[in-house]
Amino acid sequence: MKSDLKSDLRNITVIGAGAWGSALASLVKKNCHHVQIWSRQSPQPLAEVASSSDAIISAVSMKGVRAIAEQLQTAQLLPHAVIVSATKGLEPTTRQTPSQIWRSLLPDHPLVVLSGPNLSAEIMAGQPAATVVASTDEAAAQFIQTIFASRNFRVYTNSDPIGVELGGTLKNVIAIAVGACDGLNLGTNAKSALITRSLIEIIRVGVYFGAQPETFWGLSGLGDLLATCSSNLSRNYQVGYAIAQGRSLEEAIAHVQGTAEGVNTAHVLMEISDREKISVPVSRYVARLLKGEINLQQAVEGLMERDLKPEN
Repeated sequence: MKSDLKSDLRNITVIGAGAWGSALASLVKKNCHHVQIWSRQSPQPLAEVASSSDAIISAVSMKGVRAIAEQLQTAQLLPHAVIVSATKGLEPTTRQTPSQIWRSLLPDHPLVVLSGPNLSAEIMAGQPAATVVASTDEAAAQFIQTIFASRNFRVYTNSDPIGVELGGTLKNVIAIAVGACDGLNLGTNAKSALITRSLIEIIRVGVYFGAQPETFWGLSGLGDLLATCSSNLSRNYQVGYAIAQGRSLEEAIAHVQGTAEGVNTAHVLMEISDREKISVPVSRYVARLLKGEINLQQAVEGLMERDLKPEN
């Protein structure tokens, strides 16, 4: 279904009251739209809150996506209501991305994926940032672009939603590796090589899912990878750094505020890469480290001792 929404003021529902949901809600409020934030603690049923919404923005963790989508599946939503997926992860049981879950349960509504180098704390502080909103429905993407865009938040549209989504999802696994790299004080050379080689395997996985390779050189791919791997505001980076400091995975996760999606994503990614024979060496060592199969020293040695080969 094509959206015919224009740029006047709209009713927007943000699902998720955590740091990410709050940051997204603040951006929409700055443009004077009417915004409601819904969470599991809200007294009003989600179906009731969302019934008059022109856009419904999902900013919940991966484990909550299907339950939220199922609630909205039976709701009386406006026919033109746009679903915006702002979750980064892979579902363990189905190995689906968030947008694939939304598409399967609410196929008649325009769907937009939002992703980019967007650290919540910096957005809430009003620091400049940019993001990408991607959809096969150009009008829906432009509508979401309009409700978010402001002086400090630049929004680009894109027609490759799965690529935009996977860029934001897979970089979380790499951020764990880079956090560990920094925690071990391995240096800038090692960190740069790790990020660069990791982008190649992210593209391999993206192409398998049907994404366009060039998408990963944009904000939602390389941009998000650099942000997440360069800041201690990143929860996944924090997990890797804490492990390098001698904490167990459980202690590292407990120390982080919010969900470090890269932990679950690493395990699901291994199932996909094993089945489809996709080469993801960095992600594989991260997954083995998180499972306790190897320690950090073994991971570093394993990556450095891999067979010599051409770069491309």
